[in-house]
Amino acid sequence: MTTKIERRLKIKTRIRGRISGTAQRPRMTVFRSNKQIYVQLIDDVAGKTLVAASSRAIEAGNKKEQAAQVGAEIAKKAQEAGITTVVFDRNGYLYHGRIKELADAARNGGLKF
Repeated sequence: MTTKIERRLKIKTRIRGRISGTAQRPRMTVFRSNKQIYVQLIDDVAGKTLVAASSRAIEAGNKKEQAAQVGAEIAKKAQEAGITTVVFDRNGYLYHGRIKELADAARNGGLKF
């Protein structure tokens, strides 16, 4: 019997086998811990993080509201860096809750994926 973490890692490797980020269209990867949520825009060809944002500085609101604020923040930083389109990597997490809130806020902020 596999654990929840093993299941997520299995899904993560399957996703990462299919998608990759470039400088023109970086990979937007999300990490969700119990308390915080982190997002990065990564150029896999060069192996560099182009833009990053997290909920560590945000104290107001519940976790879903914080995720939405992080999504808006990453969209703003990406626009400043000249990035308009990304490949979304949910990192093995189910697309609901905080992950969905972050993605919707990034889309509303101007990112296309």
